[in-house]
Parts: sequence; C-alpha cells; structure tokens
Amino acid sequence: MSETATFGGGCFWCVEAAFERVRGVESVVSGYAGGDAADPTYEAVCNGTTGHAEVVQVTYDPEEITYADLLEVFFTIHDPETANRQGPDVGSQYRSIVLTHDEAQREAAESSVAELEAGGEYDEIVTEIVPLETFWRAEDHHQDYFAKHPDKPYCRMQIPPKLEKLEAEHRDKLARRVEE
Repeated sequence: MSETATFGGGCFWCVEAAFERVRGVESVVSGYAGGDAADPTYEAVCNGTTGHAEVVQVTYDPEEITYADLLEVFFTIHDPETANRQGPDVGSQYRSIVLTHDEAQREAAESSVAELEAGGEYDEIVTEIVPLETFWRAEDHHQDYFAKHPDKPYCRMQIPPKLEKLEAEHRDKLARRVEE
C-alpha cells in the first residue's frame, strides 16, 4: 500500500525533478502547504501573502523506499541551514519544511535532523517540521515542469546541480540514471 510524504525545499520544480528519479516513488505532485490561505494560487504564494511554501507531495511504495530514505534525499537536494531562501529564490514560500502525515513521520524527521547535526555536516538545520493540514495542488502548468521545460534558463541553471548531487550521493536510491 502506498504512503505519502510532503516536503518543501525551495522551488517545487527543483524538488519535484529530484524525487521523480527516486526508486519506489509512484508520483510527485507540486503544490502549496504550510500556510493559512485557502485555495492559493502561484501568484499569491509568490507574493508571500499566504504563508504557504512551495512543496511536493510524494506518493511512494514503502516496500521499495523508506520514509527515512526520502528524508536523506530531501536533505541532499537543498540547503536546510538557510531560512527562507534556496539559491536565487528568496521568501518564506521557499523555506525548508517537512509536513508530516503522522507521528511516525514527525519522529523520523526529527531524528534525521538530529543525526545530521550530530554528524557535523550541518551546524544548525532550520527546517520546519510541522503536521500537514492541507495540501493544495499547484496549477497544471507547474506539474512535471522540468521534464516539460528542461531548456528554460532557470531549469538549466538550478536543477542539474541538484540532480548531479543526488546521483553522486544516492545512486542506490535512484530508479534510473539522471540525464545529463
């Protein structure tokens, strides 16, 4: 039976492109969560008036990939030490956030953060860990954005380095080789 995880680590196009390559991942949907506005739009989220972050909702097969493995991927593909910014994207909508679906996910996320900080790779992780209240699916043109628009300047500049790092550090978790 499939399970669901929700993560935000900057622009959802970047996060989506990475998770789509992970084995056991059945679908990745870009959207918004973590705020208080109902039925947010991309424009409203980008204006910073909704409190929402750009996130992805990952449906996965726990027999193929664990939630802990997904957390490892998540912390690899973004900077969890920078508040409200990832690369050129600035604002609370780009914050690092794990939206948990149950107590086990909350415990796993907190444990992952503690292990990363104790391991010395990070000094202070600012990733929010909060219960998911509502996930709002982003507009259709944001779904599978990198797959549809690999030659757009933003995609060419921002996404390949994340995919290269993912492949270098988590080749064992990939469903297929990341295209170059």
